[in-house]
Amino acid sequence: MDPAVLTLIVLGVAAFFFVTELIPLAVTAMGASIALGLLGVLTPKQVFSGLSNSTVVLFAGMFVIGAAMFQTGLAQRIGITVVHAAGTGEKRLMAAIMIVTIILSSVSSNTATVACLLPVVVQICAVARLAVSPQLMALAVAANVGGTITMIGTPPNILMSATLSASGLQPFGFFEFAWIGIPLSIAGVIYMLTIGRRLCPHGHIDSNLSDLTSDLPKDTRKMAICAIILILVVVAMALSKTINVPMQTAAIIGALACVITGCLSEKQAYGGIDWTTIFLFAGMLPLAEAMDKTGAGAMIANGVVGIIGSNASPLIIVMALFLLSCGLTQFMSNTAAAALLAPIGISIAQSIGVSPFPVLMAIGIAASCAFTTPVATPPNTLILGPGKFHFMDYVKVGLPLVLVSMIVCTVIIPLVWPF
Repeated sequence: MDPAVLTLIVLGVAAFFFVTELIPLAVTAMGASIALGLLGVLTPKQVFSGLSNSTVVLFAGMFVIGAAMFQTGLAQRIGITVVHAAGTGEKRLMAAIMIVTIILSSVSSNTATVACLLPVVVQICAVARLAVSPQLMALAVAANVGGTITMIGTPPNILMSATLSASGLQPFGFFEFAWIGIPLSIAGVIYMLTIGRRLCPHGHIDSNLSDLTSDLPKDTRKMAICAIILILVVVAMALSKTINVPMQTAAIIGALACVITGCLSEKQAYGGIDWTTIFLFAGMLPLAEAMDKTGAGAMIANGVVGIIGSNASPLIIVMALFLLSCGLTQFMSNTAAAALLAPIGISIAQSIGVSPFPVLMAIGIAASCAFTTPVATPPNTLILGPGKFHFMDYVKVGLPLVLVSMIVCTVIIPLVWPF
């Protein structure tokens, strides 16, 4: 059978399991690569090449640094300080929650950010007798948009850069995502402060949940050390080309420094790594390579272009891919959605003769616009119980925000990354 057809069959099976999650996501990704190896599409070396990819090392290092922020209490201290300073006014509190969440999510795990701030928000709402649901929805939205500001903010961003690099193109820079991430975050804050909060249920928190507290470590020295390490790593990444230190090297040095200085133990460092993301990413890279080498990506690209029309403007194609990526990410891992579409995006860009940069940026950002279901992203799931949300609550708040996000992206992306 033709290798391209075999690759598409494997891709289809992988997509089915990504959506249904009948088996773990990481197992699906690695299984897809192994299947391509057994079918002769990939060599044994290519099957496991993703595990040695430098981006996987970058992931691991930043997971450890992020874990150190929460282990030392640095993230909690930042959150509590800012939220308390904002007072108990509904809009001021929401703005403060979203700003601190956006900042933390841009340099660390958005899931961990929500996990540490959630009890703080619940407690303040209980004391101030404020409806907790709008505040928690704002927390989840901020975590999702905040991750789009830097390369390390969310896995799809790193994946877009890695896909460009694997295709022999210049990858996105560390802060290059901020050109769209910051406007998207501002739009998210404005939306929640105006329309979004009105669409949320307004039930008050149960008294038993108001007992939640934040157990902050008293070792401020470790907090300070962790803050210094984080700042130095981010600066080193931003200046990686100038100082000739690869981003993955800076991340690992920072992770090692966190362990050596006692910000977290070796066991806690291992526990802080999201191994699902690591193996999901490592499994999808060989599949992306197979789609490129066998021509499977080109086949899909030609099919999409055929449906949209060969004379369709690049902007229409970008909007179509944005909607496809955003649609997929509401029901499956945003990393998996981005991994599936990234090589297809490059193939489509090449087939119509436009730059792949705006196409991949749209796919990556859309994968983070996971607002309309409680299973779209872990922050959405975390607030489900405490906020007493129903499935349709996410739809009511999320759909208009998806539309706002698409408008922001279609206006800004072509300006920064011309076709």
